[in-house]
Amino acid sequence: MKLTEQLQQALITKRFSMDEFSELLIRLMDYGVLSRDESQIETLLYDRFVQLEELVLDYLSPLHVRIQHDTRFGFVRVFPPGAKVPGLPDDDNQPFAGGLRATLSQQEIAAVLVLRAEYDKALREGQVDDQGCVLLSLEGFGIAMRNLLNRSLPEKKTERTQLFRRIRQLRLIRFISSAEESTDDAWLKIRPSITSFVSEAVLQQIRQDLPASDENGAGEGGAVESTLFTRHEEAE
Repeated sequence: MKLTEQLQQALITKRFSMDEFSELLIRLMDYGVLSRDESQIETLLYDRFVQLEELVLDYLSPLHVRIQHDTRFGFVRVFPPGAKVPGLPDDDNQPFAGGLRATLSQQEIAAVLVLRAEYDKALREGQVDDQGCVLLSLEGFGIAMRNLLNRSLPEKKTERTQLFRRIRQLRLIRFISSAEESTDDAWLKIRPSITSFVSEAVLQQIRQDLPASDENGAGEGGAVESTLFTRHEEAE
């Protein structure tokens, strides 16, 4: 019996179609992450993943793709072979040199590093909500950037919007209101998935690779590899 036939039979027992399974896999591999509280479609797909998790893991196992499922905070993140993932045992397969890995610009690296530092600070102070998120004003984010890395957020609205769109695509933050995201009175929530996205090893790599100079550093030169599958288009 072919693998697809076995899969189809397994899906029938769980009352799902092959198209629904395909939609879940495509979304997961394309975005690299599902967060249940992000949108209606991600709520639907996350709940579908919960019911089909065993089949998804079996289907992807020959590729040695690694999946982190945080049931407490309701998110799933995909890692390429060989990636070191907090909470998961080390994989003997070495990571690919390119292909499945995406790069972050220096500005994006700096922003993610500051978000991780702010999350850790709030965690120590007990300032974490029931969903594991940390509330941070955009003004406070800018101050932290200057204090920690002597860098500033992009002054141009288009560049700032692009930066936050990229971080949102990674499901590391979400804005809590419809206020203009580029204004200082906007507020964002740092998601708990930041702790798996920026491991201690990655933090050390960032400290070594992020120049102290080049205050704006929005270019791709010297970009550091992320261990995640990411997409370059705007997330829903």
